[in-house]
Amino acid sequence: MTESPRPPRLQAPPFACDTHMHIYEKRFPILPDAVPPPEAPVAAYRAVQRRLGIARAVIVQPNAYGKDNRCTLEAIAALGLDTARGIAVIDEATPDAEIEHLTRAGIRGIRFHLMPRGYLGWDVIEALSARVQPFGWHSQIQLDGRSFPEREAVLRRLPGTIVVDHVGRFHDPVPPEHPAFQSLLRLIDTGRFWVKLSAPYESLSREGPPRWGDVGALAKALVAHAPERMLWASNWPHPGQPTLPDDADLLDLLLDWAPDEATRRRILVDNPAALYGFKGAPRLRAAPGCGGR
Repeated sequence: MTESPRPPRLQAPPFACDTHMHIYEKRFPILPDAVPPPEAPVAAYRAVQRRLGIARAVIVQPNAYGKDNRCTLEAIAALGLDTARGIAVIDEATPDAEIEHLTRAGIRGIRFHLMPRGYLGWDVIEALSARVQPFGWHSQIQLDGRSFPEREAVLRRLPGTIVVDHVGRFHDPVPPEHPAFQSLLRLIDTGRFWVKLSAPYESLSREGPPRWGDVGALAKALVAHAPERMLWASNWPHPGQPTLPDDADLLDLLLDWAPDEATRRRILVDNPAALYGFKGAPRLRAAPGCGGR
Protein backbone atom coordinates (compact mmCIF):
# COMPACT_ATOMS: atom_id res chain seq x y z
CA MET A 1 0.00 0.00 0.00
CA THR A 2 1.49 3.32 -1.06
CA GLU A 3 0.81 6.35 1.09
CA SER A 4 0.87 9.84 -0.36
CA PRO A 5 3.53 11.94 1.37
CA ARG A 6 1.10 14.80 1.89
CA PRO A 7 0.38 15.37 5.57
CA PRO A 8 -3.21 16.13 6.61
CA ARG A 9 -4.27 19.75 6.97
CA LEU A 10 -5.78 18.88 10.34
CA GLN A 11 -3.12 18.74 13.03
CA ALA A 12 -4.28 15.97 15.33
CA PRO A 13 -4.17 16.85 19.04
CA PRO A 14 -1.98 14.80 21.39
CA PHE A 15 -3.42 11.38 22.25
CA ALA A 16 -5.75 11.34 19.22
CA CYS A 17 -7.31 7.92 18.55
CA ASP A 18 -8.25 6.00 15.41
CA THR A 19 -11.18 3.93 16.69
CA HIS A 20 -11.60 1.50 13.77
CA MET A 21 -8.84 -0.12 11.74
CA HIS A 22 -7.79 -3.66 10.87
CA ILE A 23 -4.61 -5.69 10.80
CA TYR A 24 -4.25 -8.52 8.27
CA GLU A 25 -1.45 -11.03 7.81
CA LYS A 26 -1.34 -13.88 5.34
CA ARG A 27 0.11 -16.25 7.94
CA PHE A 28 -3.29 -16.34 9.66
CA PRO A 29 -5.93 -18.55 7.96
CA ILE A 30 -9.10 -16.93 6.69
CA LEU A 31 -12.57 -18.43 6.55
CA PRO A 32 -13.27 -20.63 3.50
CA ASP A 33 -15.78 -18.19 1.99
CA ALA A 34 -13.88 -15.00 2.87
CA VAL A 35 -12.61 -12.57 0.27
CA PRO A 36 -8.79 -12.66 0.49
CA PRO A 37 -7.78 -9.58 2.46
CA PRO A 38 -4.83 -7.30 1.77
CA GLU A 39 -1.56 -7.70 3.63
CA ALA A 40 -1.77 -4.95 6.26
CA PRO A 41 0.71 -5.50 9.12
CA VAL A 42 1.36 -3.37 12.17
CA ALA A 43 4.50 -1.89 10.61
CA ALA A 44 2.45 -0.46 7.73
CA TYR A 45 -0.15 0.95 10.10
CA ARG A 46 2.56 2.66 12.17
CA ALA A 47 3.48 4.61 9.05
CA VAL A 48 -0.15 5.77 8.80
CA GLN A 49 -0.08 6.81 12.47
CA ARG A 50 3.09 8.85 11.95
CA ARG A 51 1.67 10.53 8.88
CA LEU A 52 -1.63 11.45 10.55
CA GLY A 53 -0.23 12.19 14.02
CA ILE A 54 -2.46 9.53 15.60
CA ALA A 55 -1.18 8.05 18.87
CA ARG A 56 -3.88 5.53 19.78
CA ALA A 57 -5.77 2.86 17.86
CA VAL A 58 -8.62 0.40 18.22
CA ILE A 59 -8.02 -2.78 16.21
CA VAL A 60 -11.26 -4.33 14.98
CA GLN A 61 -11.39 -8.07 14.31
CA PRO A 62 -11.88 -8.58 10.56
CA ASN A 63 -14.70 -10.73 9.21
CA ALA A 64 -12.16 -12.79 7.28
CA TYR A 65 -10.75 -14.32 10.49
CA GLY A 66 -14.08 -15.20 12.09
CA LYS A 67 -13.59 -15.84 15.80
CA ASP A 68 -9.84 -16.50 15.45
CA ASN A 69 -8.69 -13.32 17.20
CA ARG A 70 -4.95 -14.13 17.17
CA CYS A 71 -3.83 -11.50 14.66
CA THR A 72 -5.81 -8.78 16.45
CA LEU A 73 -4.38 -9.81 19.82
CA GLU A 74 -0.82 -9.87 18.50
CA ALA A 75 -1.33 -6.41 17.01
CA ILE A 76 -2.59 -5.00 20.32
CA ALA A 77 0.45 -6.46 22.08
CA ALA A 78 2.76 -5.01 19.43
CA LEU A 79 1.34 -1.51 19.74
CA GLY A 80 1.06 -1.83 23.53
CA LEU A 81 -1.87 -1.57 25.93
CA ASP A 82 -1.00 2.05 26.61
CA THR A 83 -1.88 2.90 22.97
CA ALA A 84 -4.11 0.10 21.67
CA ARG A 85 -7.41 -1.61 22.35
CA GLY A 86 -9.37 -4.17 20.36
CA ILE A 87 -12.81 -5.40 19.32
CA ALA A 88 -13.15 -9.19 19.11
CA VAL A 89 -15.52 -11.83 17.79
CA ILE A 90 -16.71 -14.63 20.07
CA ASP A 91 -19.65 -17.02 19.88
CA GLU A 92 -21.92 -18.95 22.19
CA ALA A 93 -19.29 -21.65 22.73
CA THR A 94 -16.57 -19.25 23.90
CA PRO A 95 -15.86 -20.00 27.59
CA ASP A 96 -15.75 -17.29 30.25
CA ALA A 97 -12.05 -17.98 30.77
CA GLU A 98 -11.36 -17.01 27.15
CA ILE A 99 -13.38 -13.80 27.47
CA GLU A 100 -11.38 -12.95 30.61
CA HIS A 101 -8.15 -13.58 28.67
CA LEU A 102 -9.33 -11.33 25.83
CA THR A 103 -10.24 -8.59 28.30
CA ARG A 104 -6.79 -8.68 29.90
CA ALA A 105 -5.28 -8.52 26.40
CA GLY A 106 -7.08 -5.24 25.64
CA ILE A 107 -10.39 -6.29 24.09
CA ARG A 108 -13.22 -3.91 24.97
CA GLY A 109 -16.08 -4.95 22.70
CA ILE A 110 -17.75 -7.61 20.58
CA ARG A 111 -18.31 -7.07 16.87
CA PHE A 112 -21.61 -7.75 15.12
CA HIS A 113 -21.31 -7.30 11.35
CA LEU A 114 -25.00 -7.27 10.45
CA MET A 115 -24.47 -7.10 6.70
CA PRO A 116 -24.45 -9.97 4.17
CA ARG A 117 -21.55 -12.35 4.90
CA GLY A 118 -21.05 -10.87 8.36
CA TYR A 119 -19.86 -13.34 11.00
CA LEU A 120 -22.31 -12.61 13.86
CA GLY A 121 -25.90 -11.68 13.03
CA TRP A 122 -29.24 -10.67 14.45
CA ASP A 123 -29.96 -14.20 15.68
CA VAL A 124 -27.29 -13.97 18.40
CA ILE A 125 -26.96 -10.25 19.06
CA GLU A 126 -29.13 -10.10 22.18
CA ALA A 127 -27.68 -13.19 23.86
CA LEU A 128 -24.04 -12.36 23.13
CA SER A 129 -24.43 -8.68 24.03
CA ALA A 130 -25.72 -9.79 27.43
CA ARG A 131 -22.97 -12.37 27.73
CA VAL A 132 -20.14 -9.81 27.55
CA GLN A 133 -21.61 -7.28 29.97
CA PRO A 134 -19.90 -8.70 33.09
CA PHE A 135 -16.56 -8.17 31.34
CA GLY A 136 -17.18 -4.47 30.65
CA TRP A 137 -17.45 -4.90 26.88
CA HIS A 138 -19.67 -2.92 24.56
CA SER A 139 -21.40 -4.11 21.38
CA GLN A 140 -20.16 -2.77 18.05
CA ILE A 141 -22.65 -3.00 15.20
CA GLN A 142 -22.49 -2.45 11.46
CA LEU A 143 -25.72 -2.51 9.49
CA ASP A 144 -27.50 -0.81 6.62
CA GLY A 145 -28.73 2.35 8.34
CA ARG A 146 -31.96 2.26 6.36
CA SER A 147 -33.01 -0.64 8.60
CA PHE A 148 -32.81 1.37 11.84
CA PRO A 149 -36.60 1.87 12.13
CA GLU A 150 -37.38 -1.85 11.84
CA ARG A 151 -34.50 -2.78 14.16
CA GLU A 152 -34.87 0.06 16.66
CA ALA A 153 -36.79 -2.01 19.23
CA VAL A 154 -34.18 -4.79 19.19
CA LEU A 155 -31.33 -2.31 19.50
CA ARG A 156 -33.02 -0.60 22.44
CA ARG A 157 -33.21 -3.98 24.19
CA LEU A 158 -29.47 -4.53 23.97
CA PRO A 159 -27.75 -4.00 27.31
CA GLY A 160 -24.87 -1.64 27.94
CA THR A 161 -23.11 0.54 25.40
CA ILE A 162 -23.55 0.17 21.63
CA VAL A 163 -21.21 1.63 19.01
CA VAL A 164 -22.49 2.17 15.45
CA ASP A 165 -20.01 1.98 12.58
CA HIS A 166 -19.42 4.31 9.65
CA VAL A 167 -21.88 7.21 10.12
CA GLY A 168 -24.64 4.60 10.30
CA ARG A 169 -23.74 3.22 6.84
CA PHE A 170 -26.95 4.29 5.10
CA HIS A 171 -27.34 2.58 1.68
CA ASP A 172 -27.57 4.95 -0.09
CA PRO A 173 -27.23 8.12 2.04
CA VAL A 174 -30.52 9.55 3.25
CA PRO A 175 -31.17 13.21 4.13
CA PRO A 176 -31.04 14.09 7.84
CA GLU A 177 -34.83 14.37 8.04
CA HIS A 178 -35.30 10.79 6.79
CA PRO A 179 -37.07 8.43 9.27
CA ALA A 180 -34.09 6.05 9.32
CA PHE A 181 -31.69 8.79 10.39
CA GLN A 182 -34.19 10.09 12.92
CA SER A 183 -34.31 6.56 14.35
CA LEU A 184 -30.54 6.67 14.85
CA LEU A 185 -30.85 10.02 16.62
CA ARG A 186 -33.45 8.54 18.96
CA LEU A 187 -31.08 5.72 19.82
CA ILE A 188 -28.30 8.21 20.53
CA ASP A 189 -30.67 10.09 22.82
CA THR A 190 -30.82 7.04 25.09
CA GLY A 191 -27.27 7.95 26.16
CA ARG A 192 -25.97 4.46 25.31
CA PHE A 193 -25.21 4.76 21.59
CA TRP A 194 -22.02 6.10 20.00
CA VAL A 195 -21.26 6.60 16.30
CA LYS A 196 -18.01 6.35 14.35
CA LEU A 197 -17.45 9.13 11.83
CA SER A 198 -15.66 6.93 9.34
CA ALA A 199 -15.58 5.23 5.93
CA PRO A 200 -17.98 7.48 3.96
CA TYR A 201 -17.41 5.21 0.96
CA GLU A 202 -19.21 2.37 2.80
CA SER A 203 -22.49 4.30 2.51
CA LEU A 204 -22.44 4.07 -1.31
CA SER A 205 -22.15 7.83 -1.51
CA ARG A 206 -23.53 9.34 -4.70
CA GLU A 207 -21.26 12.38 -4.43
CA GLY A 208 -18.01 10.60 -3.62
CA PRO A 209 -14.59 12.01 -2.82
CA PRO A 210 -13.11 14.22 -1.71
CA ARG A 211 -16.01 15.74 0.30
CA TRP A 212 -18.56 12.90 0.30
CA GLY A 213 -21.19 15.62 0.70
CA ASP A 214 -24.26 13.39 1.15
CA VAL A 215 -22.58 11.38 3.92
CA GLY A 216 -21.07 14.59 5.27
CA ALA A 217 -24.52 16.07 5.81
CA LEU A 218 -25.31 13.17 8.14
CA ALA A 219 -21.95 13.39 9.90
CA LYS A 220 -22.43 17.10 10.55
CA ALA A 221 -25.95 16.48 11.86
CA LEU A 222 -24.59 13.82 14.23
CA VAL A 223 -21.84 16.10 15.52
CA ALA A 224 -24.35 18.89 16.10
CA HIS A 225 -26.74 16.51 17.86
CA ALA A 226 -24.38 14.70 20.23
CA PRO A 227 -20.68 15.58 19.99
CA GLU A 228 -20.09 13.70 23.25
CA ARG A 229 -21.01 10.43 21.48
CA MET A 230 -18.95 10.82 18.30
CA LEU A 231 -15.68 9.04 17.40
CA TRP A 232 -13.34 9.24 14.41
CA ALA A 233 -11.84 6.29 12.54
CA SER A 234 -9.80 5.63 9.41
CA ASN A 235 -11.07 2.11 8.56
CA TRP A 236 -7.54 1.43 7.31
CA PRO A 237 -6.58 -0.48 5.13
CA HIS A 238 -10.03 0.09 3.55
CA PRO A 239 -10.83 -3.57 2.78
CA GLY A 240 -12.89 -4.23 -0.31
CA GLN A 241 -12.29 -0.82 -1.88
CA PRO A 242 -11.04 -0.98 -5.49
CA THR A 243 -9.64 2.55 -5.18
CA LEU A 244 -8.02 3.32 -1.84
CA PRO A 245 -8.93 6.68 -0.30
CA ASP A 246 -6.21 8.95 0.99
CA ASP A 247 -6.02 8.64 4.78
CA ALA A 248 -5.08 12.31 5.14
CA ASP A 249 -8.23 13.28 3.24
CA LEU A 250 -10.32 11.15 5.59
CA LEU A 251 -8.89 12.86 8.66
CA ASP A 252 -9.34 16.26 7.03
CA LEU A 253 -13.07 15.58 6.69
CA LEU A 254 -13.32 16.50 10.37
CA LEU A 255 -12.43 20.08 9.46
CA ASP A 256 -15.77 20.18 7.64
CA TRP A 257 -17.78 17.84 9.84
CA ALA A 258 -16.64 19.39 13.15
CA PRO A 259 -15.34 22.89 12.41
CA ASP A 260 -14.81 23.76 16.09
CA GLU A 261 -11.38 22.76 17.40
CA ALA A 262 -12.68 21.90 20.87
CA THR A 263 -15.28 19.59 19.36
CA ARG A 264 -12.63 17.88 17.24
CA ARG A 265 -10.51 17.30 20.33
CA ARG A 266 -13.53 15.77 22.02
CA ILE A 267 -14.07 13.42 19.07
CA LEU A 268 -10.42 12.50 18.61
CA VAL A 269 -9.22 12.35 22.23
CA ASP A 270 -11.76 12.66 25.03
CA ASN A 271 -14.55 10.44 23.73
CA PRO A 272 -12.34 7.45 22.79
CA ALA A 273 -10.40 7.77 26.05
CA ALA A 274 -13.66 7.47 27.97
CA LEU A 275 -15.10 4.63 25.86
CA TYR A 276 -11.99 2.47 25.55
CA GLY A 277 -10.35 3.25 28.88
CA PHE A 278 -7.16 4.97 27.73
CA LYS A 279 -5.24 6.69 30.51
CA GLY A 280 -2.17 8.89 30.70
CA ALA A 281 0.33 9.75 27.99
CA PRO A 282 0.79 7.04 25.33
CA ARG A 283 4.22 5.67 24.46
CA LEU A 284 4.57 4.47 20.87
CA ARG A 285 6.62 1.27 20.77
CA ALA A 286 9.51 0.66 18.42
CA ALA A 287 9.22 -3.13 18.26
CA PRO A 288 8.18 -4.50 14.84
CA GLY A 289 5.19 -6.40 16.25
CA CYS A 290 2.60 -8.36 14.32
CA GLY A 291 3.79 -8.56 10.74
CA GLY A 292 6.47 -5.93 11.26
CA ARG A 293 9.27 -8.23 10.14
